[in-house]
Amino acid sequence: MEEKLREYAHLLVSVGLNLQKDQTLILSSPVECAPFARLCASAAYDLGVREVVMNWSDDYMTREKFLRAQDAAFETPRAWRKTFLTDYAEQGAAYLAIAAEDPETLLGVSPERLVAAQRTGAVERETFDRLQMANAFPWCVAGVPLAAWARKVFPDKSESDAVAALWDAIFMTVRVTGDGKAEARWREHIALLSARKQKLNELHFKRLHYTNSLGTDLTVELPDDHLWAAGNAETPAGIGFIANLPTEEIFTAPRKTGINGVVCASLPLVENGSIIENIRFTVKDGRIVEAAASRGGDILDAALSVDDGARYFGEVALVPYDSPIRRSGLLFYNTLYDENASCHLAFGEAYPECIVGGERMTREELDAHGLNHSLTHVDFMVGTADLSITGTTHDGRELAVFRNGNFAL
Repeated sequence: MEEKLREYAHLLVSVGLNLQKDQTLILSSPVECAPFARLCASAAYDLGVREVVMNWSDDYMTREKFLRAQDAAFETPRAWRKTFLTDYAEQGAAYLAIAAEDPETLLGVSPERLVAAQRTGAVERETFDRLQMANAFPWCVAGVPLAAWARKVFPDKSESDAVAALWDAIFMTVRVTGDGKAEARWREHIALLSARKQKLNELHFKRLHYTNSLGTDLTVELPDDHLWAAGNAETPAGIGFIANLPTEEIFTAPRKTGINGVVCASLPLVENGSIIENIRFTVKDGRIVEAAASRGGDILDAALSVDDGARYFGEVALVPYDSPIRRSGLLFYNTLYDENASCHLAFGEAYPECIVGGERMTREELDAHGLNHSLTHVDFMVGTADLSITGTTHDGRELAVFRNGNFAL
């Protein structure tokens, strides 16, 4: 176990972030994950970083604040927080975020408070988010078990057994076995994703049509100058990194006003500390005009009301149904993992890298190219074993992109 933990920590800083000598690392982690965060910090120092700056969080205190703090605490941006995020981002610091939380840590919190907090946070993170979406600095999101999270994934196990089982599942998703070869396996995997990305870029589809037995019947138009991206990215200085570990997706941005039809989620979504199930969207000219869910409908409505752009889409991602995460048979209740078990879409902000030259464009230029803008970006899963995706090229050819949930190209 110790060997796997050290291999995982090294993988995150050397491959996920590709840390450079003298670079600063901002490491965000729940306090419960401190032992592993320390391994990551030590691995970063082994690579010669200038400094590791810790940014701790705590589910208990987060819930206490949302339930008991005064309203003003959610309505007033914190100048110190904006400075902390902006200054390091502009300096090109690397960011490692350990994504671990109780999936229901904010269950029962007023949706109005959730929206207020998100809007205030967006003010604090404005520059940081813009630079992150444009890959201006290396960033990586990875997972570590929490007891409450592990119990949700493995409800029939004792707490200690559930945590151990979740560790095993996470190691599987990131190709860590303890043999020291995870880095090589990841380079092979990224090469496969890159080959698929190149093929999609060569075909240059005009639109995609999704159908499955859940009721999805959705047409997605793509910008004329769209680009597909894989799990790896580069900073303007040419430093490669992998933003999500694990990653199985190839993604692009849709044309903001070019989506029509119905789309149904295939897996539950954890959003704002609550679980949303059986999402169904009706979309007209890119805008979500009807939204329904069998559970967590009020949380979904809140997520869609953050701003006008939250009702439009910002990402189209392709993930084969036979991906390693899907084959595990686990529902992780964590989007980092569940989105890599299924094709997914995202409502909200689009990634500038998904159009030619987008990372150097102004907001107005991105709008003119058809990319959506929003304070939010929420992935939800739509892939199924019978998902069909047909692509139409600019010369009118129709090609099967996905058949029976998997790549057909």
